Amino acid sequence: MSTGNGMRMTAAAVAGAVGAMLAAASLGTAARTVAPVNQDPPTISGKAEVGQTLSATTGRWSNNPTDFTYDWRRCDSNGGSCSSISGATTKDYVLKTVDKDNTLRVRVIARNADGTASSTSVPSAVVGAAAATTTTTGTTTTTPSGGGCNGAGTTGAIASLSATDRLNIDRQSIDPATVGGSTSNLTVRFHVSACGGKSVQGALVYVTAVPYNQFSVPPEAQTGADGFAQLQMSRLRGYPATQQQRLLVMFVRARKSGENPLGGISTRRLVSFPVNLRS
Repeated sequence: MSTGNGMRMTAAAVAGAVGAMLAAASLGTAARTVAPVNQDPPTISGKAEVGQTLSATTGRWSNNPTDFTYDWRRCDSNGGSCSSISGATTKDYVLKTVDKDNTLRVRVIARNADGTASSTSVPSAVVGAAAATTTTTGTTTTTPSGGGCNGAGTTGAIASLSATDRLNIDRQSIDPATVGGSTSNLTVRFHVSACGGKSVQGALVYVTAVPYNQFSVPPEAQTGADGFAQLQMSRLRGYPATQQQRLLVMFVRARKSGENPLGGISTRRLVSFPVNLRS
């Protein structure tokens, strides 16, 4: 009898020890997965003009990073073909003649005790020549080279827009062109503009179907040099919302990274696409 009880006690002790080991292993695994995670990418501020200084923010991160480093990168006029600039590793960068007609991006590397992660900003505006200076009767006059709504060209970087500007979602498309009863995946594209129609590069676009649970909500996507953001959505069990559905309505928002989604220069609107449940 006592032997049987002893065996049962031993088995219970073994089970407890195994449980404790599994719990410890689980905690150890969790502890190894808390490296920094980027929530909003870094941003660049300052006038894109030779001789001027651009400044970077770190962006927004979770998991309490304790250290940040910077890697400024020179890119082509569309923000591609980037290469690191030797020695440009602080949050500020003074634009040089070699930067003219190019854009700049900054990659921020975040660190904590558990690891590192990086995130890269959208491109700056295209760098212009240094402001022309003329001197007449002792007075120096500077000709400004503006960004934002005052800049030249048909595309403006989101970082160059000021608090008085406002984003606009002015074009949209969907593939397939008509959402059918058997449609399982959608590709939607939205065009963001400002300043009376100038395409905006680097705006963050969010979309969800209304009512909810018809199609998945994709992560925010940035607009490219053409002002368009492309997002993928997958069918959920809530579609179709009714058997008489004729339109798929979507809520769309465009915003500037780091700003309050309900404030700043952000914009929101409802758009709709045709539905044919027989197809």
